[in-house]
Amino acid sequence: MKYRMNLSYDGTLYSGWAVQPNSTSIQELIQKALQTVLRKETPIVGSGRTDAGVHAKLQVAHFSYSKPIDLSSLRYSLNGILPRDIRVHEILPVEDDFHARFSVKKKIYHYHLSTAQDPFTYRYSHYIHSPLDLDLLNKSLPHLIGTHDFSAFASSHCGSKNPVKTLYRLEAIPQNGGFRLEYEGNGFLYKMVRNITGTLIEIATHKRPVEELPKILASKDRKQAGQTAPPHALFLYRVEY
Repeated sequence: MKYRMNLSYDGTLYSGWAVQPNSTSIQELIQKALQTVLRKETPIVGSGRTDAGVHAKLQVAHFSYSKPIDLSSLRYSLNGILPRDIRVHEILPVEDDFHARFSVKKKIYHYHLSTAQDPFTYRYSHYIHSPLDLDLLNKSLPHLIGTHDFSAFASSHCGSKNPVKTLYRLEAIPQNGGFRLEYEGNGFLYKMVRNITGTLIEIATHKRPVEELPKILASKDRKQAGQTAPPHALFLYRVEY
């Protein structure tokens, strides 16, 4: 039987979602907790990787187990074992053809930017020291919406076989002390959101003209884009199937 797991986590203390040698990952801790409760090594597959320091409001994973499970009891037991910054919200039976990664239709990421220093948000938002030109930022966004080869915004070691992705929506949403960038697309390359965000910050702080964006996309060259924005302000917000 296959099961879907909906969970969230604060990624501050972890090396990211995926299991890695000599570091602690979210996937590793959940698999160990599952093995403790189910008394069997139980691998899980996530909807995709999140980098070290990146958070998830909703991450989705699946696992298989041959025996009947009391899902409510399993969720309660897992949350009793896992650290408080990782929470399992729901475990549901799914069809055998469901795949947490390959069945994804859409992902939404939020990147939080602060224009004022706030001791209560600095852990989860990126403070911009220079004045931000929001009009210029909003003029930049349409250049990135649609289907493009996003190679220029993919960091090295990107494992995706196809750099062509569709960005359905990219908006700057005002919020207390700043704003957030909402990215909605059918898939994202390695560090694509952070690389786009870093480039948009450079445009909004008058370090490069907005007219460069189409040229950056056409170049397919990561060196042409801006710096990578830091991970602590990025949230995987939702995964849709």
